Amino acid sequence: MMRGARVRLALLAAATALAAGAHAMPPITAATPPQKPFVFGVIGHPLQHGRDEAALQRAVADASQNYPAFVVATGIKAASEPCSDTLYAQRRALLNESSGPMVVSLAGSDWSACLNSAGRSNAIERLNRLRELFYADSESLGIRRIQVTRLSSTAKFRSYAENAHWEVNKVLFATINLPANNNHYRPEAGRNSEYEDRLVANRAWLHRLFSMADRQKMAGLVLFSDGDPGVTEDAGFSLLPSFQSKHDGFAEVRKQIRAMAEKYKGKVLLIDAQAPRAGAPHVEPAIEWRGNVGHVNMAADWAEVRVAPGAAALFSIKGGSAAAPND
Repeated sequence: MMRGARVRLALLAAATALAAGAHAMPPITAATPPQKPFVFGVIGHPLQHGRDEAALQRAVADASQNYPAFVVATGIKAASEPCSDTLYAQRRALLNESSGPMVVSLAGSDWSACLNSAGRSNAIERLNRLRELFYADSESLGIRRIQVTRLSSTAKFRSYAENAHWEVNKVLFATINLPANNNHYRPEAGRNSEYEDRLVANRAWLHRLFSMADRQKMAGLVLFSDGDPGVTEDAGFSLLPSFQSKHDGFAEVRKQIRAMAEKYKGKVLLIDAQAPRAGAPHVEPAIEWRGNVGHVNMAADWAEVRVAPGAAALFSIKGGSAAAPND
């Protein structure tokens, strides 16, 4: 009897230990844990919109004040300013003072209209110089920094360091070099080498981004650029009477984004730094949607975008400054 009692006690102790262990173990679930909401800052192009360097400096400070995950600034100089190494370095130092991670997206005014001392185009040399100064490694600028992956990490496209991507809470973000002046398509005779080579690089870049967002089931993909490729417009600008004879430098990228966005299950948000058309009222930045593709003209000095993974509205403009030029 005593031996039987000991056996029963041992079995009871074992059962108790197993039960305690089961309660200590985390539940097994296949569900993806919910991602936390966050905000990021966007600086338009105050210098190109008639503002001064002090406005850019204020925008950098204001866009970083609420501890955003990062800030993206499009453009470092106005087209009327010199294309000098001195100015490039001065603006890099200014943007590097951001308290939050600062990602710089190039604008056409930074390089595409630059001329050398003989009055000839110096665009490609200046673009390469900007790449050396702003994109020398795999980090953003700013006091706090984030890691980014550059297109230049691919041997075939090692020149295109300005195109970078990074991820926050299952949302993919990326810059793409699409200068506002008709994507820097040159109407002169002969091979349009810079435009054509960049077209190939951007085509591969967009394919990579959409493939990654789809494969990793990202909730959204956000693209930052200088020019507006017109993805959410009913028709490209080349169909307008005044542009019937002009080559549409955004036609291919617009077609590609539309085609890939149709197959993508998440949201696509395009943010460019273009000012409103002449005569258009100055309004606060807002998202205009066409299907799952949203578009923002960031004519404001800066704005804050809220991202809420899992919510009905993944992206929303939370606030910012829509100061008019020269106010």
